Amino acid sequence: MTDMLAPLLAFATRHPRLLVLTGAGCSTEAGIPDYRDAAGAWKRSEPMRFQLFVADALARKRYWARSMVGWRTMANAQPTTAHRALAQLQAAGRVELLVTQNVDGLHGTAGSTEVVDLHGRIDTVCCLGCGARTPRTALQQELTLRNPAWVGLQALSAPDGDADLEARDFAQFDVPPCAACGGMLKPDVVFFGENVPRDRVDAVRAALAQSDALLVAGSSLMVYSGYRFVEDAVAAGKPVVAINRGRTRADAVLTLKVEHEVGDALQAVAAALAESRQTLQQQPR
Repeated sequence: MTDMLAPLLAFATRHPRLLVLTGAGCSTEAGIPDYRDAAGAWKRSEPMRFQLFVADALARKRYWARSMVGWRTMANAQPTTAHRALAQLQAAGRVELLVTQNVDGLHGTAGSTEVVDLHGRIDTVCCLGCGARTPRTALQQELTLRNPAWVGLQALSAPDGDADLEARDFAQFDVPPCAACGGMLKPDVVFFGENVPRDRVDAVRAALAQSDALLVAGSSLMVYSGYRFVEDAVAAGKPVVAINRGRTRADAVLTLKVEHEVGDALQAVAAALAESRQTLQQQPR
């Protein structure tokens, strides 16, 4: 382990029950782009807002057209080093709760069990009329049948299953309604302008109360839905550590900041703690 990561290992050793909050930096290794640069600024235009999605039919067509083309990146993504390391730490009893701002579901795929998907899951579609939830793969099949001319389009991947399709006429893109009630379909994620469901926030705060510290992995914390838990931890006198390249919103209140690739850092911690456990088990009683 490098000298740079030694303080992180010492922190993890002193605080055996961590609340872990993850962000886009955990998934970039899987080919899913992040939203922000090292300074915390948007790399591209701001994501879809709920109010625009609901009010503007053309905006919905544009969203689903880009999603249809970009979905293959999300559908084929596999867990990264960061996801696997966190699953290992959780299996070892070192993680009170894993909270992710990502919508890709990769923590679960990696084997993590106690996960709060703070912003929902992109692999599910919900109806704003009747509340029915259906797999995103089923909608992809329907979108493909209705819009064959869009199937072969190539575009750069954008965050959360989006794609950079510019200068396209989206007016004729055919978006199906809910098969159950004819209502408006929306990805089962929290758009900008929406509130995170209260039960998710309450679950995280309950876990934070039982935790020794908060570990932030791969997030700039620029969105308040995640940053609020840093505020909660500081108010409760609990230390906060962040593994993130570049600025975070919490820099002024962090107990420790590790500017290192998040997967390598987490893997080093998981390996070191596993080695320590093995050494203790081998000692004569």
